[in-house]
Amino acid sequence: MKAVVFYGPGDMRIEEREIPQPSEQEVLIKMKACAICGTDVRIYSFGQANVKPPQIIGHEIAGVVSQVGSKIKGCREGDKITLVTAVGCGKCRYCLEGRVNLCHHIKPIGYYYSGGFAEYMIVPAEAIRQGSILKIPEGLSFNEASLAEPLSCCINGQEYLNIGLGDRVVIVGTGPIGCMHAELAKVSGATKIILADISAERLKLAKVVEADVYINSEKEDLVKRVLEETQGDGADVVITACPSPQVQAQSLSMTAIRGRICFFGGLPHGKSRIDFDSNIIHYREISVHGAFASHHSQYQKALDLFVSGRIKASKFITHQFPLKDLVKGIETIKEGKALKAVVVMN
Repeated sequence: MKAVVFYGPGDMRIEEREIPQPSEQEVLIKMKACAICGTDVRIYSFGQANVKPPQIIGHEIAGVVSQVGSKIKGCREGDKITLVTAVGCGKCRYCLEGRVNLCHHIKPIGYYYSGGFAEYMIVPAEAIRQGSILKIPEGLSFNEASLAEPLSCCINGQEYLNIGLGDRVVIVGTGPIGCMHAELAKVSGATKIILADISAERLKLAKVVEADVYINSEKEDLVKRVLEETQGDGADVVITACPSPQVQAQSLSMTAIRGRICFFGGLPHGKSRIDFDSNIIHYREISVHGAFASHHSQYQKALDLFVSGRIKASKFITHQFPLKDLVKGIETIKEGKALKAVVVMN
């Protein structure tokens, strides 16, 4: 089989490898689609502590079951499936609560375990025991199903926010995550969606979600404009879908009384401290939430939203690349020319 292997920052190599053989407790997938995540772009560019080269990355996965271990039940050859990325220890309080994404000993697929940028991949026994294999509903393409992972992460981020009818929502960052947050907020009943970014190119791509207001925060004062758009009240919800400490600090100043903030985008190592006036949180009763990855039920909700048509996965996909052009796909995303790019297998 062909695989694209990460050897270090800027070093991805196309290799010919033997098709892996599953143990009695594993499953072999023939890959059909693997979307490129912003994290994949960062791994390629800078590396990551929990990715030890050489490694096959890629975790936004859709494929067909090719071979099933003798002790596997509930899964058979030919099943169209996607995978939950997070693999927990299965024993801690967070795993037992179903929140494997918060396990202290998390071993994600595409990071610790080999991922989807290959023609075949093994689903590890630990993942199977935790129910990580999810069947793709009828009517959903492999490309669309590969986007269940990023949408599930947005669902996780918005669980704490309780977006409802009449809410005014500001989302800073108009990559695929920001756009998915916008669509999800609409489904929840938000009546005004404001999208902001410092990139005119990304703002143009984000027109696909038909937000109510688009702000180029490179050219105008973001806080001032948000206050103008909300009659001086501020937004009920602010989501920072970008790795910017400045935006996180600014978010307090554009949030309404009793508003909710989600720090969705993680900050770069060494730049993760921010300065803010905590009295704003205190006197305005603002809630600030974090969000990291997602778990099984959120994946299922994502798939259900896609197949119902409430959120159209296909609108986010602007580019497709063959496996051999994975690096080209990564570079296209880095240049801000793609909203969502999917690697499609032959």
